Amino acid sequence: MTYTTRLVTEEADFAALASDWGRLYRRCPAATPFQCHAWLHSWWLSYGARGRLRLLLVYDGGPGGDLVAAAPLMRVRRPVPALVPLGGAISDYGDVLVDDERGETAVAALTDALSAAARTALIDLREVRPGGAAERVYACWRGPRHRVADSLCLELPAVPMRKLVARLPSAKAQQRVWAKLRRLDALGVQRHVVSPDAVDAALERLLALHRLQWRGRNVTPEHVRDRFHAHLLRSVGAMARSGDAVVTEFRMPSVYATTGTAGLDDAAGEVVAVDVTLLSPRLAGGYLYGAHPVLREHKADVAVMLLDACTTHVKDGTYDTLSLLRGDEPYKHHWRPERVVNQRLLLARRRTAPLMAAVLCDVAARHRGKDVLRHYRERRGAAASS
Repeated sequence: MTYTTRLVTEEADFAALASDWGRLYRRCPAATPFQCHAWLHSWWLSYGARGRLRLLLVYDGGPGGDLVAAAPLMRVRRPVPALVPLGGAISDYGDVLVDDERGETAVAALTDALSAAARTALIDLREVRPGGAAERVYACWRGPRHRVADSLCLELPAVPMRKLVARLPSAKAQQRVWAKLRRLDALGVQRHVVSPDAVDAALERLLALHRLQWRGRNVTPEHVRDRFHAHLLRSVGAMARSGDAVVTEFRMPSVYATTGTAGLDDAAGEVVAVDVTLLSPRLAGGYLYGAHPVLREHKADVAVMLLDACTTHVKDGTYDTLSLLRGDEPYKHHWRPERVVNQRLLLARRRTAPLMAAVLCDVAARHRGKDVLRHYRERRGAAASS
């Protein structure tokens, strides 16, 4: 089979790839929502820098043929010259796309294209989920390569809520969850999926509620910036229309809810929470939510409420994984999730091997720093308790 490769560096050409990219995305079961065109193109509009775009495309036969593999990358100069995935820190997973039906020949073609593109730069693929398509490129790479651990993600099976509750370690723990769900019913909390034409307004409410829930605490700075606001509306709106995202609103009767400007007062009650769940061929994950403090004031468990809603999106058996995404927060561990560590895949040519060595030294130094800080906190805690 004959493949041709194409390097895209212009934003307009990136935008024009939506249809071809979408078909490839559907044919790559390992893909996560952060590899869909709507997410990546919107991210580039908010975060990209002129002249840095590097999309490597592999076609069956020629540009008029099927798109069978793609690597969405950008060029960076610091800390070393490198090609890194689009999506940045606000994306929980990074990866390439490969049409599963094309087998290893498409992987080899993409690997050769990456090697040619990275003449003086390191290829630094961050946050690759185990089993991701980039692992196939890593296995095919003929030059220096190295794999290190990246962020921790927590994952659950994509099963109905009753099966998640059954995973809990004791009958008492299971009873507590059912009691929390009954409490939500008693408060009259109702959820509904927002139609695609109303997603923008719902996302505005989500961001307002998100700011409110974190008021007086350390909110993630990026979530309150205009560029993130624009990206979320652009990407999730398009993803909701294509079935790659679901936006859910939660409402309470006005007798309980006093949300003020953050809520939406109508006959169905007031909006007290909004959630975004992102969907891909086999993985679903709750990405961001905003919840009014009135829920906690009435002893409603927001985490249980959101997880219960998320399970309704995966109940058809299409999905393998319900990801809690990055983070090791204690409340996630109540559900006995699997600890899954993303991978950082470093690929170099012989002339760029020193760049890889520099990155590995930096990674080792950071790990040592974290170990020192952890031991210091442990000793400080032990001294305080004694």
